[in-house]
Amino acid sequence: MDRTTKETFVEALKERMDRAPVLYLTDFTGLNVKAMTELRASLRKSGAEYVVVKNRLAKRVFNESETLPDITESLVGPTGFVFGYEDAAATAKALHEFAKGHDKKPAFKLGVMENKILQPEQVEKIAKLPPREHLLAELAGAFEAPMAMLATALEAKLQETAGLLDALKEERAEAG
Repeated sequence: MDRTTKETFVEALKERMDRAPVLYLTDFTGLNVKAMTELRASLRKSGAEYVVVKNRLAKRVFNESETLPDITESLVGPTGFVFGYEDAAATAKALHEFAKGHDKKPAFKLGVMENKILQPEQVEKIAKLPPREHLLAELAGAFEAPMAMLATALEAKLQETAGLLDALKEERAEAG
């Protein structure tokens, strides 16, 4: 790679890092070209991109960045960058599912989300989260339950008041 190509690549890498809300670093040792192609295709479906980057160039990007955390100590050995552009959990889940069928490859090195470093265990937890729609449904249920209980309690009080008014009406009719 000549100097101009390297500079262009570094600029493109900076742009990807700025655009992606989540970044996962992986060790892809042991994956062949066919498996890498499958991995890239499955990540594309989840709104992510897989790029193999020379550690020296990646270190340059992190050293020049003022916003990204310093993760240069993790840039050892073969490193693949996964840029998650849409859903952090879907991207982690796609990586996790792919690794299940390929002898746990690629392995998570770490993640960066909202400029905070995530350890491999934290990334695994994100991968095991239920789908977004399921979480939203649970949240809606949590919000709905107290309101439903309040509506039931108010309805019971209305029925009790109506019963008392009927009893009072009957009592006055008998007395009058």
